Amino acid sequence: MGTSASASAATPDVEIVDVTKRFGTVTAVDRMTLRIARGTFYSLLGPSGCGKTTTLRMIAGFEQPTEGEILLAGVPVAGVPPYRRNVNTVFQHYALFPHMDVAQNVGYGLRQRKVGKAEEQRRVAEALDLVRLSGYAKRRTWELSGGQQQRVALARALVNRPTVLLLDEPLGALDLKLRKEMQLELKALQREVGITFVYVTHDQEEALTMSDVIVVMSDGLIQQHGDPAELYERPVNRFVANFIGVSNPITGRVTTFDPATRRAHIESDRGLRLVGPVTDPSATPAVGDAVVVAIRPERLRVEPAESIDTDEPGWASVAGRVRQGTYLGDQTEYRIETERAGELVVRRQNASGATAGQGLGPGDAVVVRWHEEANLVLTH
Repeated sequence: MGTSASASAATPDVEIVDVTKRFGTVTAVDRMTLRIARGTFYSLLGPSGCGKTTTLRMIAGFEQPTEGEILLAGVPVAGVPPYRRNVNTVFQHYALFPHMDVAQNVGYGLRQRKVGKAEEQRRVAEALDLVRLSGYAKRRTWELSGGQQQRVALARALVNRPTVLLLDEPLGALDLKLRKEMQLELKALQREVGITFVYVTHDQEEALTMSDVIVVMSDGLIQQHGDPAELYERPVNRFVANFIGVSNPITGRVTTFDPATRRAHIESDRGLRLVGPVTDPSATPAVGDAVVVAIRPERLRVEPAESIDTDEPGWASVAGRVRQGTYLGDQTEYRIETERAGELVVRRQNASGATAGQGLGPGDAVVVRWHEEANLVLTH
């Protein structure tokens, strides 16, 4: 009994095994393998055309893989139509029925399944309470705000108690403030109901805010997947480093690499010597290999030139001049022209009561410095 229960718990809600999807000569998804664990919030993140929506549609059953296999809760679903899969999808355009009130919209799927009237009313009430719309049952959908309509669409999807909820950019039609509020609400809702969410987005901040696991895709391939902190702090390649957050690239070549510590010494194209961890665990760069050292803007410090000790051990420093300073409220973003590292983007938190720019203006001589732990050595 215990063995059976643990095996059931270990079975992923969604398993994608060596799946390829082609449309004519175009390969939309290329040899994807992914296990989506029960009760997790997964985000498929990438630019338009990377294959994330196609992946979602194959899980839902709207598209069939050209090659490979998809399993839901351990059961292969090849040829199983969407309405017979225990998944529901919420789209960016909610497709609510304007001639029905909120309760009728939410209960639509239950009526299709011939659920009794009393049971339908009970489950609709539960679903509306879950999305904080109790008291809205008799409202018409066109009387609701965009955020409320989105909640109705969620309630309609959740009322059927799916194993997996698929969400295809459902917040795309909302304004920025409401979008940010709904990101937090969606994550809280997912934790409360314990259902596996698979979420498609091209918005890196959205994925970082909500996800347990992010799958970064490009050209139909998974570039990297892991928790948000892992992807931000240890991107395995240049695409991930540039797509999740902003990074300063410094090109150079390997002078030494220590496999035991996974650290490489680099000489940049402009003669700057750097050392840092190689982020791809499978990479073993050789002496002379071309690499990129990526540095996050918030890991850089910028100060007036005369105020910095440039010889501090473990730190790199370059002299430069401020090209532009942009006040962003909680922080100021500087663009610094340097001879030894090119243009660097630096973000500095604004102290309470500080004035915009914090005293640094265009043309000011500065030193930018950073600790070697900020260097992310990318081999591809």
